Amino acid sequence: MLSDSGREVADRPRRWLVYPLLALGALAGVALWAYSPSLPPELLIARYANDRSTFIDIGGVRAHIRDQGNPNGIPLVLIHGSGGSLHVWEGWAHELQSSARLISVDLPGHGLTGAWPRNVYTVEAYADFIEALVDKLKLDRVVLAGHSLGGAVAWTFAATRPDRVSQIILVDAAGENREAAWPTKVARLPLVGDIGIHFKPELWVRRKLGEAYADPAMVTEERVKRTAELQRFPGNREATLQRARTQEPLDPTPLKRLALPTLILWGAKDRWVPVSDAFRFEDDIKGSKVEIFETLGHDPMEEDPKTTAASVAAFLIPIPLRPISRPLSAAQPKTDHLAGSR
Repeated sequence: MLSDSGREVADRPRRWLVYPLLALGALAGVALWAYSPSLPPELLIARYANDRSTFIDIGGVRAHIRDQGNPNGIPLVLIHGSGGSLHVWEGWAHELQSSARLISVDLPGHGLTGAWPRNVYTVEAYADFIEALVDKLKLDRVVLAGHSLGGAVAWTFAATRPDRVSQIILVDAAGENREAAWPTKVARLPLVGDIGIHFKPELWVRRKLGEAYADPAMVTEERVKRTAELQRFPGNREATLQRARTQEPLDPTPLKRLALPTLILWGAKDRWVPVSDAFRFEDDIKGSKVEIFETLGHDPMEEDPKTTAASVAAFLIPIPLRPISRPLSAAQPKTDHLAGSR
């Protein structure tokens, strides 16, 4: 017969077994809470498309675009940044609608466009996508405006296809070789990134937007919800992971070959891309012009669309008409090539 002390000693191993089980249960509960599957595309399209939205095949992907403003105005193609969507340009679309034809698009792996059968999400691949877009719309030459990652896409496109671009607008653009940010380093880790992309994006989105805007009031519940939910469009998070793992450091050398009128807009309070980069772009691109907005952050076109759009309106030069050298029938093989790259 065991004494009370003996019974306590015998029960001790059983108690220690309880602790790991409780820890595993807690971990499983957190995982279940944090897990967020993709949302149905029909649901997200109903929420975030509008009467100006259209969906057309671009390079093998059903791309979400908005073609609005003055149909006879200067064609201005707007390219958003990493993790963004065409919604970031709506302020400019409103301000510039009388003078420009504004073409915004959700890049593959973003917004309501989703995964690209080509499964390549580098800056160079996105430049191919923009070429397929302007070919599809039968546009010979355009003005390109790019924000952040989209800025790198814009200047890469202009450097490799100068005959297709009349002017460039770079908004807090990526361009300098920099060490990868810590989220990118984490995403590159085997298994960690593959698991992490399926966690709820809301907390990360809230933090990211808080860093992007100089004005905390810009981090609204509506904006957080839209950004987080669009990340859950099927294929978008996998595309983000693929881009983090495959994008090589940008080579700024082609910038020195650019000889196009270029407007460089920058928020002085940008926490991600220092304002010094604006002046590096100015040094590299002949004839470029820099405008710094002292009270704005990384997304100046959203924080103050009226003032930033006024700078764009003053910069735009009407594009002289000339015969279109790339009719849709001629552009189709390029699009088919993109669609077939899997």
